[in-house]
Amino acid sequence: MRAGTGVISGASVAHAHANVDDLEAAAADSQRRAVESLLTDPAVEEAFVLQTCNRVEAYVVTETGETDALSLVTDSVEEDVVVRMGHEESLRHLLRVAAGLESIVLGEAQILGQVRTAYEDARAVGAIDTVLEDGITKAIHVGERARTETAINEGSISIASAAVGLATDECDLDGKTGLVVGAGEMGRLAAKSLAEAVDRLVIANRTIPHAEHVADSVDVAATAVSLSSLAEMVDEARVAVTATGSTEQVLDTETLVTAGETFVIDIAQPRDVPPGADALPDVTVCDMDTLESLTEKTRRQRQTAAEAVETMVDEEFDRLLNQYKRKRADQVISAMYESADHVKASELQTALSKLDLDDRQQEIVESMADSIVSQLLAAPTRSLRDAAEEDDWSTINTALQLFDPEFGPDTTAGGPPAFAEGMSVEEIPDGMRDEIPSGVLDQLSDD
Repeated sequence: MRAGTGVISGASVAHAHANVDDLEAAAADSQRRAVESLLTDPAVEEAFVLQTCNRVEAYVVTETGETDALSLVTDSVEEDVVVRMGHEESLRHLLRVAAGLESIVLGEAQILGQVRTAYEDARAVGAIDTVLEDGITKAIHVGERARTETAINEGSISIASAAVGLATDECDLDGKTGLVVGAGEMGRLAAKSLAEAVDRLVIANRTIPHAEHVADSVDVAATAVSLSSLAEMVDEARVAVTATGSTEQVLDTETLVTAGETFVIDIAQPRDVPPGADALPDVTVCDMDTLESLTEKTRRQRQTAAEAVETMVDEEFDRLLNQYKRKRADQVISAMYESADHVKASELQTALSKLDLDDRQQEIVESMADSIVSQLLAAPTRSLRDAAEEDDWSTINTALQLFDPEFGPDTTAGGPPAFAEGMSVEEIPDGMRDEIPSGVLDQLSDD
């Protein structure tokens, strides 16, 4: 297979169809090792693997698009959780993934960096050539455009991130302490977001081991305490996020009345903070109603932006396909002319060795040979360009095999005859016949 002429096949196991167990089963130890495993298949020319917490995807380039190499991903899970993709489906999907359109959180920014890392992993083991190079770099380009030209990743989209976003908008948290009450899933998400805004974090929970687990998971100095220490910790905190599953209010008015200036965000259901706490002079309380209105607004903003990104993907996808078509047609035409020039040069050498020509006469014969090749290949050239425009990859790939530039004339095997031996004077174009000396024409006729 000539470089850049292969077909992409892809397989995706992602959050839309698969659960966490499926994702773990499909994943390899690392993206790089997964790519190396794909390359062990002799049919695979290029390979790319993307593994995140929400997706495991593999792409390979082969001559025909038919391969068993993707079993690396698909054999470990049930078939109904696998999305299989052909050449164009794979390319469009990659563009959508990098743009954030396939993410759980619409437009999230992390996926673009993950695509870049996967690309570098594949390049590091020599798995990227022209086909995947064009597709992946186009996907990265689309991802960058989506985030710089639209608002698809602006604002908070989850309740936990909205809570922290609201706190950072209302308070100066530089050098301050943050408090998270509750170590469940919502508390963990709030702690992760809040850790990016404060210098110190306290996790309060009924069971300290659960609080310690959350504290260990954040990238800031964090302490785990029990709920019995809550009053002391509230006094130290500038912002407090409550997210317990308690049926009773854990942060009462008496605790808050001496806390000083405190911004409290109650994302628990039922509430962790009594309604009257917001009346305290130094305390501001925001609840789920406030946060849900913020997240709904963000969803609408991102959805509007997503429509613009969808249009962007369509436009860039069309450009990518045209880019592939031009390259594919150019490669086939180049191979065709290279093959013809190889034969022409050999046959010219044979013919000229039998003729006694001066420099001017030799130039005329060589020009005639060039013209014959050009005229013979003009129609196939047009046909190949039409085939590329019409996505007729079968014709393109067949032509590549027919016009193999590595072959040479082999007269013992019935190869193409020398034009000087097989061409009659009548077959020479009229415009060239007039320029060839009569002696040369006689020699061609005699031979």
